[in-house]
Amino acid sequence: MKNRRLVVATISVLSSLFAGAQSTPAQQWVDRTYKTLTDDEKIAQLVIIRAYSNKGVEANVVNDIKRFNVGSICFFQGGPVRQAQLTNYYQGIAKTPILITIDGEYGLGMRLDSVTKYPYAMTLGAVTDASLVYQTGKAIGAQHKRLGVHVDYAPVVDINNNPNNPVIGFRSFGEDKYRVARNGIAFMKGMQDAGIMATAKHFPGHGDVDVDSHLDLPVINKTRAQLENLELYPFRELIKAGVQSVMVGHLSVPSIDNGKNRATSISKNAVNGLLRKELGFDGLTFTDALEMKGVAKYFPGGTIAVEALIAGNDMLCLPESVEGTIKAVKDAIKQKRLTWQDIEQKVRKVLLAKYNLGVTNQPIAINNLLNDLNSETDAVRKKWRKRL
Repeated sequence: MKNRRLVVATISVLSSLFAGAQSTPAQQWVDRTYKTLTDDEKIAQLVIIRAYSNKGVEANVVNDIKRFNVGSICFFQGGPVRQAQLTNYYQGIAKTPILITIDGEYGLGMRLDSVTKYPYAMTLGAVTDASLVYQTGKAIGAQHKRLGVHVDYAPVVDINNNPNNPVIGFRSFGEDKYRVARNGIAFMKGMQDAGIMATAKHFPGHGDVDVDSHLDLPVINKTRAQLENLELYPFRELIKAGVQSVMVGHLSVPSIDNGKNRATSISKNAVNGLLRKELGFDGLTFTDALEMKGVAKYFPGGTIAVEALIAGNDMLCLPESVEGTIKAVKDAIKQKRLTWQDIEQKVRKVLLAKYNLGVTNQPIAINNLLNDLNSETDAVRKKWRKRL
């Protein structure tokens, strides 16, 4: 009996020590932060709102931060110093540190004045030296880091295989799937080595369309075998290489989901099925902008947000309204289409990403900002000119 008690006591002590060892600083921060959130704020942590640094402090942005505690901001047009000042202000009024994102496929110069642009993806794809693509990705990542941006919605790993495509073109690394994958991996690793989350887009592949998903829902009539052979190849390779997030596009692909007007961004078959289970991706998923007509035309208001979460997405990019999204999600929970456990799992995932990316309320230093942002652009562009 004495020996048995000793064994039980030993197991108990070891179990306690093991449990303590599993409680990392990251998990402790996530637990502590999650407990501070109201139900509405939990849902709002999954929402990305739009902001412009050329419009000054926007009342709607302030409202969404103060009233709902939104999880993320995506900056669009403006200037670097103004964006830094606004980021400092918005982070300063936020209850929970905000994930700052930007669609900067060829650097901050894509969106911000006075920042030198890096080469387009099509230019990067024209050379065989992946190390130079890596250097470019790392330099772009360093730019973002300096400006307090945490996620860049890049690289585009769509294959440019339709000359009538109105929206991809020079944003792609090219027509060859191997080159697209190789350069996509190099660019992604460069950014992530600089501490910025890269995003492979637009899953499952936006290259072979002749309709702009900003305007309507493109249809891709390809078999699964055809998709596996071409469109999905770069995504598979980037997932294996460790890309931290994927953006799901608004595409109708009947061989994946034949539901009426069922875009991949709101398809459980596409996100939970193909992307998560078949391709094994366990990182963050972002929807493409939910204001785009590819989905908004067919699923109005907060309906899109609910469908996107049910499909398996983590973050909702630019829904029609934060308030409408919160209401629609809570209604869906009452209807048992979603559960609070679903929301908790996604919120904790987002909070963990924030911790790992170093998202804080610490202000960005404004002094010498523009010079810092442009410090590497000329040297990198010079290397490209020598290769082309």
